[in-house]
Amino acid sequence: MTAAARSWRAALAEWSIPAAILEQAPESPWIHPPVLFELPAAIASSPSHERAREALSGDASILDIGCGGGIATFAIASDLRSAVGVDHQQAMLAMYRDNGERFAIPVSTVFGDWPDVAAQTPVCDVAAAHHVVYNVGDIEPFLTAMAEHARHRVVLELPAQHPLASMTSAWQHFWQLERPTGPSPELLMDVIADLGFRPKIEHWNGPLRVEQDLDQAAHFMRIRLCLPIEREGEVRDFLATNPVATTRPLATIWWDL
Repeated sequence: MTAAARSWRAALAEWSIPAAILEQAPESPWIHPPVLFELPAAIASSPSHERAREALSGDASILDIGCGGGIATFAIASDLRSAVGVDHQQAMLAMYRDNGERFAIPVSTVFGDWPDVAAQTPVCDVAAAHHVVYNVGDIEPFLTAMAEHARHRVVLELPAQHPLASMTSAWQHFWQLERPTGPSPELLMDVIADLGFRPKIEHWNGPLRVEQDLDQAAHFMRIRLCLPIEREGEVRDFLATNPVATTRPLATIWWDL
């Protein structure tokens, strides 16, 4: 493991929840509710979609890792002939298949964690992973397997800060707990370069996925904060006076093969 990869792993480890808080949590705080990954009625273009699109031609295909509902795939649906979605939640894969029918694109799905399921996953023209890498401590095998499954290009999209950074004030309010700030897209660039690739990066501002209403937002945040259900009203009150931003700085990282 390179120095940059060790730094990446160490920075992510700082986001662990203290045992004293985690042990009293009524349910796991590490949730990815499928409702937050549904496709919008219209998918706006973005640098991530454009970097994938420009690497496609002819009988084009995309591998969408951590696919959720498939925004990385269906944003460029008109340029695709097939797609493969990988996710560790069956509910996400069901959404992905439904959206394949909606966009009239043949899709296949692979259930499991990347890169554990890499051996059973086909190679595609582009491999993409949107908002996944901050969940990956052992980042080098993840990236290497992506490169091995892309004929032309790998595209990553990630926030400029860890996605849980938006909860920093809530952790301070409810637990007097300071949260970290790293890692960064620039550190990920160093990891990729150490693997022998030549990555490029583009910074931009984009939408933040948010819950449908204040009650839903309070429910999910209460779980992430390891609080019991009786305190959901307190979380709702906190959100009412401390609304989460609806946009955030993002980064697109890509490299050619």
